[in-house]
Amino acid sequence: MKFAVFGTGGVGGYFGGRLAQAGHDVTFIARGKHLAAIMESGLRVDSIGGDFVVNPVKATDSPLSVGEVDCVIVATKAWQLAESIEQLKPLVGEKTMILPLLNGIEHMDLLIDTFGKDHVFGGLCRISSFVAGPGHITHVGVKPFISFGELDREKSERVGKLKDIFSALDGIDIEVPADIHVAMWGKFILICSTSGVGAVTRQPFGIIRDIPESRAMLKTSIEETVRVGSAKGVNLSSDMADAIMQRVDGFPEGMVASMQKDIMEGRPSELEAQTGAVIRLGHAVGVPTPTHEFIYASLLPMEMKARGK
Repeated sequence: MKFAVFGTGGVGGYFGGRLAQAGHDVTFIARGKHLAAIMESGLRVDSIGGDFVVNPVKATDSPLSVGEVDCVIVATKAWQLAESIEQLKPLVGEKTMILPLLNGIEHMDLLIDTFGKDHVFGGLCRISSFVAGPGHITHVGVKPFISFGELDREKSERVGKLKDIFSALDGIDIEVPADIHVAMWGKFILICSTSGVGAVTRQPFGIIRDIPESRAMLKTSIEETVRVGSAKGVNLSSDMADAIMQRVDGFPEGMVASMQKDIMEGRPSELEAQTGAVIRLGHAVGVPTPTHEFIYASLLPMEMKARGK
């Protein structure tokens, strides 16, 4: 199977790197110094599950030069997708599968509107990884995990083939859930709530969950997002909020979300794709989201400054 990794950051670099390490035909879409380093020295991945280097490696900044592939792993930052959607088109042929591993939830509508439901899988991943330098990915925490499935919830031969490929990779857990929509919303609820509260308090998970006031803020933000998802027709369980809090309680004390890290370091973040998305979706279905609105208003000045506005 021929793969293209669109977005060779912490997520795309790690999962695409594992595919290439296993001998699969993988082309990485990257740019600038990151691309130059990959082309010169290969893709280096330092991981708690074992370090490796992919060299030689296929990499380019021109999807047009790659042409149609069997599967595109989309792993950009959520806010980068809209501005780069046109660059995806040369990779997508009649039978191409698109596997999105982005944070957020609204990107699904953009991909479906552009390419149609027949091409797009529901998908998500869990990993704590980042670009440590040009050509260098570092995986520092969380057992790598990918979940994907057909949007119509049907079992299909192509999902089975993709599952077999990923299941054979070193150090990665794979799931094909009965309802990928529930799985995607589960991650969205977790990420947007922990990211927002973490960024506004500027503290790691251990401190947030141990202080009653910040813990209450986190719980309320989770509950608001659960209500939004339920109002949109996602079959979320009645104990979803409690289950997510239990997951947060199990995270390493010093862990921080990627959006929080970006905001604290003055970089453009996924504020709009996470906190902003909860507010927009809440308005659309008539569900109030006052906690997220407070978080958004508090973080927006830093986000605008990072974007030069």
